[in-house]
Amino acid sequence: MEDKSYKEYLEHITTFIFDVDGVLTDGTITITTNGDMLRTMNIKDGYAIKTALQAGFNVCIISGGTNEGVRKRLRGLGVTDIYLGAHNKIEQLDEYLDIYNIKAENVLYMGDDVPDYPVMKLIGLPCCPQDAVPEIKGISKYVSHKNGGKGAVRDVIEQVLKVQEKWNSNFDAEYD
Repeated sequence: MEDKSYKEYLEHITTFIFDVDGVLTDGTITITTNGDMLRTMNIKDGYAIKTALQAGFNVCIISGGTNEGVRKRLRGLGVTDIYLGAHNKIEQLDEYLDIYNIKAENVLYMGDDVPDYPVMKLIGLPCCPQDAVPEIKGISKYVSHKNGGKGAVRDVIEQVLKVQEKWNSNFDAEYD
């Protein structure tokens, strides 16, 4: 994949939509003796999400999972649009785009597995982690060099914000 093919989309992105399992997590679920399912998220991905929100970007989560701990973590980062238990992700995508009057071509969606395929075909910049399934890699305009849960979300957010000159724009002022 040539860098130019996806980089030309970066300056037009206003909205990030992410799946959870396999994107914000590495897809591993630890099951406790009482049946709780635990996931691990990368702190660097969290920082990037907060930075994107502070820079005025829309951030939405659409996931088939239903873990309320995931919702709590994402709300703590400032994400307010969280669709869990989404089995037909196109419905949630359409609803979200309608509510905020967002054009599909201005959306970066990162997914990793077959349930993300229909949504990824509808948006401007479909992306995936390095360890996504072949079907998703095949339709992605950008495949991160990072695996899911290991910085793939940070990778795409940082690229978009850097191109739009919104990545750490206050860093020098705060830490001089």
